Amino acid sequence: MRLPMSVAAATLCAAAALLSPSAHAQNFPDGPVRLIIPTTPGSTPDLLARTIAPKLSERIGRTVVVDNRVGASGNIGTEAVVRAAPNGSTLLIHASSLATGAPLQKSLPFDASKDLAPVTLMGWSRLVFVTHPGTGMKTIGDFLAVVRQSPGRLSYGSPGNGTPNHLAAELFKAKTQTYIMHIPYRGSAQQLTDILGGQIDMAPLTAIAAAPHVRSGKLVPLAITGDKRSPVLPGVPSMAEGNVQGVDGNIWYGMFAPKGTPPELIARLNREVHEILREEQKALTAQGFEVEVSTPEEFHERLVRDTTRWTELVKMQNIKPD
Repeated sequence: MRLPMSVAAATLCAAAALLSPSAHAQNFPDGPVRLIIPTTPGSTPDLLARTIAPKLSERIGRTVVVDNRVGASGNIGTEAVVRAAPNGSTLLIHASSLATGAPLQKSLPFDASKDLAPVTLMGWSRLVFVTHPGTGMKTIGDFLAVVRQSPGRLSYGSPGNGTPNHLAAELFKAKTQTYIMHIPYRGSAQQLTDILGGQIDMAPLTAIAAAPHVRSGKLVPLAITGDKRSPVLPGVPSMAEGNVQGVDGNIWYGMFAPKGTPPELIARLNREVHEILREEQKALTAQGFEVEVSTPEEFHERLVRDTTRWTELVKMQNIKPD
């Protein structure tokens, strides 16, 4: 899989910045670099952090320590980065829950689009709408036929209110004008257990979580979000192939630094992370992750755009906070 064209442009920009005298003068402070992950060990941000940390350490000449700061829907770890010194000693890897969760939180001690400095988009995990074999459904068309025949009969589970999985399912409901009962869990572990056990009828799972169970036949993939198939599960049709347009609720992941971090450091991190991801692309793809990178400016635009569109969906679907 080739990296998108934006990779070349982003890497050239970062390399140009690195070659300038000011970039050579700018360096990381003494001591370790903390790479804060606001999710649990084993999550996709954690996987990315533990993949890049050793190589980033070699490239910048500093020990890079992965620090899982879990709690408050990711806000504890994020706030730690917002409040950290903007000198490159503290970084964050987070997901698009930064954009999906904000509209459903009554008060936040930060504004991600203003209080964080985007470094780069790192890639995607597509969402697979899956069901249990016992339902007898094979395609997203089968699922829609049952939903339309008996509104409210079927249920879907998500890792929690405001998660990307939740809002992707709500986007599906909005686009298809259907009603499916939402069952929110406190995390993805119980959601996965219940879809495997047939306690819920459908679950939007990341490709990373779904792939082994789809391959073993324990779960049936109905469709994957977006308008094209995923290289991770090439046999699974896209939503668009199932005549469901506009359900592009894929989860992105990226790196951030505290606001005010010098542009020269952001440029260097951007370049180093791009090169590491290129080296690790094959291994990450095998685990269900689709690598795509960006410039800091492109990543900031995506964060702002996604926060706006998910806020609009929350209002349209009348989704309430927990």
